[in-house]
Amino acid sequence: MSFILCLETSTTNCSVALSKEGKALALKEDNNANYSHAESLHLFIDKVLKEANVDKKELDAIAISKGPGSYTGLRIGVSAAKGLSYALQIPLISVSTLKALALQVIVEEGMIVPMLDARRLEVYSAVFDSSHHLKRNIEAQILDEHSFSEYLKEEKVYFIGNGVKKTKEIIKHSNAEYIVGKLPSAAQMCQLAYDKHKIGDIEDVAYFEPFYLKDFIALKPKS
Repeated sequence: MSFILCLETSTTNCSVALSKEGKALALKEDNNANYSHAESLHLFIDKVLKEANVDKKELDAIAISKGPGSYTGLRIGVSAAKGLSYALQIPLISVSTLKALALQVIVEEGMIVPMLDARRLEVYSAVFDSSHHLKRNIEAQILDEHSFSEYLKEEKVYFIGNGVKKTKEIIKHSNAEYIVGKLPSAAQMCQLAYDKHKIGDIEDVAYFEPFYLKDFIALKPKS
């Protein structure tokens, strides 16, 4: 039996799932545009454990969505995950945020592009095939009308994530399919985390850092 607590905080969606052998037993999440992670994350952890009637001491591992995404959100999630892992003396597992997001798209053919909004015309994205195998590594890219053209000319491309809104305005190709209103969720982390746990693919709690992809740049507050 393997209980893994999964934490997803890379976007505005604060999401926590408790899984047993890769299957979600309980899920609690809230997409608050004001980033309620600091206030909600530990509350959600307590709620999913209570709902599943599982004690923290029964957990076998902690899984964290490692990014890319919001700098602040990732820091909050990773800090909580590392704290739990250390306190409970259980492994820390990191899961690709974009791989988990891609798992929300179930299609028989075509390509899947999970994308998270960055600044201005930029997104963090990767490309997966319909079996969710990685075909292009994660990149921070500036969008234009030719972006993803090598895939769009061959087959349907399914775009998902909070980068979709601005991508729709730029890429008008007939093979582009836009899935709106979807964000990374801890629900799709469950199987990925379990697969890693089975083979001992874990992180060093002391040295693990989120996958920011880009350096954090503090913006000046508006006057």
